[in-house]
Amino acid sequence: MDRKLIGVDLGGTTTKFAILTENGDIQQKWSIETTILDEGAHIVPNIIDSINHHLDLYKMDRSQFVGIGMGTPGTVDLAAGTVIGAYNLNWKTLQPVKEQIEAGTGIKFTLDNDANVAALGERWKGAGENGNDVAFVTLGTGVGGGLIAGGHLLHGAAGAAGEIGHVTVEPNGYLCTCGKRGCLEQYASATGVVHVARDMAEEFSGVSKLKELLDNGEEISSKITFDLAKEGDVLAKGVVDKVSYYLGLALANVGNTMNPSSIIIGGGVSAAGDFLLKQVDAYFHQFTFPTVRNTTKLKLAVLGNDAGVIGAASLAQRFI
Repeated sequence: MDRKLIGVDLGGTTTKFAILTENGDIQQKWSIETTILDEGAHIVPNIIDSINHHLDLYKMDRSQFVGIGMGTPGTVDLAAGTVIGAYNLNWKTLQPVKEQIEAGTGIKFTLDNDANVAALGERWKGAGENGNDVAFVTLGTGVGGGLIAGGHLLHGAAGAAGEIGHVTVEPNGYLCTCGKRGCLEQYASATGVVHVARDMAEEFSGVSKLKELLDNGEEISSKITFDLAKEGDVLAKGVVDKVSYYLGLALANVGNTMNPSSIIIGGGVSAAGDFLLKQVDAYFHQFTFPTVRNTTKLKLAVLGNDAGVIGAASLAQRFI
């Protein structure tokens, strides 16, 4: 009988699930709403119920499964299988996730941080082409990252390896939610792009649709900023150049530190595609050591929303 993997991608609004082959091919996928009421007390029971319901629906036996892997926000204790500090899930106290899900499903379970898991997914079945040395950065509401070296995900002494969003790119710059100033997250996330646009618009005196929108008090987004830059809006082009500078600098630091075969850019902001990649790449080349410049390639992520469930499923392979 072919063995299967289950991948779970736990997010603040949606929890995604997939059943995959051992080769990482998705056979079934579904999602449920993440209910964060009552300090997130419904999250794990809902995950257990959804997995059990779908296994019954597909008439699958628990013995077919190698294991369940899950990506989650927050700080993960890999050995204990617990999560703490996942504030967007309303999890304020320590959550014994592994113990509960194994008891509820009868299937072995493991978990890791969601950015690490997305990195594993892109490395295994995406732009990383299953390379041994791959870095991943996700540009969303915040900036997350995952580092794979010698085929192994790096966690660091306290699980904080790969915090690319908190690389300092502007000493004494914008104040970050982490408490320090000048973090990449404050410049290259979706909210960071808007912050940069607002500040640059204040000093801009030329003709610009972006400035007009901001002066009129209208809401702008990173997508609007990039779309206007593609159309040639002078201010928007300046904003994208500044964001690309900071991102190119941070990724060059990652490249110079670990010399991966590829650094993959994912998340909502990366939807700007080659327009963003070319500009970031120019700064990346400016700031990298020659050997790194010639051997580390910047790439766009290709798996989209599937990166999380694929990477999570790959965690379950440690049970093989």
